Amino acid sequence: MSRTIKVLLAEDQSMVREALAALLGLEEDIEVVAQVARGDEVLATARAHDVDVALLDIEMPGATGIEAAGQLRRELPALKVIVLTTFGRPGYLRTAMEAGADAFLVKDAPAAQLAGAVRKVLAGERVIDPTLAAAALADGANPLTDREREVLRAAADGSTNAELAKALHLSQGTVRNYLSMAIQKLAVRNRAEAVRTAREKGWL
Repeated sequence: MSRTIKVLLAEDQSMVREALAALLGLEEDIEVVAQVARGDEVLATARAHDVDVALLDIEMPGATGIEAAGQLRRELPALKVIVLTTFGRPGYLRTAMEAGADAFLVKDAPAAQLAGAVRKVLAGERVIDPTLAAAALADGANPLTDREREVLRAAADGSTNAELAKALHLSQGTVRNYLSMAIQKLAVRNRAEAVRTAREKGWL
């Protein structure tokens, strides 16, 4: 009989997490041995339970699933990582793969597809939602620099340039320049549109 695949499930919404755990629990060769609701608990939990595969939601408190994927890739390189998302944003796919994810799926994929992905990544394959893969290719790479993304994220709550400059330890002129470049690259009219567009594409 084949070895049971030990899975860590990281998802902040308890109903979704429990549903995913129940679905995977129906598979004879898969066992969810640990569950967490925060991204910053993933690494320690994966170590403690010696898991084979980590299923990570993107939007979590403490750290995003993509940040957690990067930590796992650096600290536990043999562990396989599947990123799950509610939001089919092409930019998330590219960022997740750059962070070291082995698979990227949307949560409304059939249960059999998720279980199949767990087995495939353990066998060394990569699994990517085909619709998202096509959209990511069509959208191209994220045009924003790390600094432009940082300033845009900070600007999302409507902070003034002076407030942004203080929070980010930059001059107001530098903040203006980063915002201006982001607006120009995204071909939008203002910072609010820049934030919205970057979020929709998964670039923030």
